[in-house]
Amino acid sequence: MIPSVDGILDKAIAGRRLSAEEALQAYEQADLVAFGRAADQVRRRLHPANLGTFVVDRNINYTNACVADCSFCAFYRPPRHPEAYRLPITEILRRVGELVAMGGTQVLLQGGLDPSLPLSYYEEMCRAIKREFPQIHLHSFSAPEIDTMAQVSGKSERQVFEALKAAGLDSMPGGGAEILVERVRQAVSPKKLSAAGWFRIHRAAHEVGLKTTATMTYGMVETSAERVEHLVRLRELQDETYGFRAFIPWSFQRGHTVLDTPPAGGMEYLRVIALARLVLDNVPNIQAGWVTEGPKLAQLALSFGANDFGGILVDEVVVGATGMVYRVDREEALRLIRGAGRVPAQRNTKYETLEIFPRDVISTPSGARGKQSAKRPEPAAGGRGDLQITASALGASSQ
Repeated sequence: MIPSVDGILDKAIAGRRLSAEEALQAYEQADLVAFGRAADQVRRRLHPANLGTFVVDRNINYTNACVADCSFCAFYRPPRHPEAYRLPITEILRRVGELVAMGGTQVLLQGGLDPSLPLSYYEEMCRAIKREFPQIHLHSFSAPEIDTMAQVSGKSERQVFEALKAAGLDSMPGGGAEILVERVRQAVSPKKLSAAGWFRIHRAAHEVGLKTTATMTYGMVETSAERVEHLVRLRELQDETYGFRAFIPWSFQRGHTVLDTPPAGGMEYLRVIALARLVLDNVPNIQAGWVTEGPKLAQLALSFGANDFGGILVDEVVVGATGMVYRVDREEALRLIRGAGRVPAQRNTKYETLEIFPRDVISTPSGARGKQSAKRPEPAAGGRGDLQITASALGASSQ
């Protein structure tokens, strides 16, 4: 007997796992409002404190030299291209120092796949940052970068993680996932790490004690069934390792890329957020993506299953290379989260609450702390400080 859409949504609300077939049926047939309401009820069950969280972080793209030639990327340049660059460690430290001065807690080091860089380059980056700023959480690199490091160094992925962890790496974002179905990857990024390789590397990270996040870039050439398959495969690895802290979807931005597909709309984004919350019953946090979708749509996502507003990003350029640029400062983030009926809270990378901002907090230009603070585990993503930030990052921040 084929279940009704209402029956499928009730099943998810009750905390029972959806099959891939049920998830696809609901994704394609459910009324958007009913779909979002079901996802929000799941979110409320998982996060009863009703916080809307965010993290203050900085994406530092240490190089744009890359050999992957992905059709969806406007950021990369081939090695030895006149516009290719590599940041010296002194410049990386300067940028981390600026983040620390404005109350930031998380750094994402991400770059192109450059086979000329030895593993020691990445190790020294981590060591230098931890030496100067031991309080910073290094949530850095991605599965394709780890794959390149392993190939260049001749080490296993596990050995690469052990070396980076010893140098100061704290966790890894989920970049490079795109759609974790091989047909899609062969169509849009055939030179890049396979879907099986992405899962293998995240499993290796989890095995050495490094938590990661998971991502999805949708709106390229994939089908609805392949989006569901992506999520189900993430859920399966989470069952094995419980190593994913969060999931972050964002829509493909085609500006200045060679992949010419119609842009996904706002309704589709909300449907993807709700789908993720209903399918990923073992992943604690779903992050809204104002970087690619804009602040107002990200605010809506907080009522469609997302519990996290993402990172208040500083100085990231991957999505910005497509021409998609949004701005959100601290006060705007607080206003949007409150407008969604949540209590704003800054978190760290471990999703521990650092500070709660009740409505009676009066913000000052100096970024003075509010009247109430806490330090307890809560799902979130966020920022603090007097920030006016150009959001030009792939996958938002927090990845």
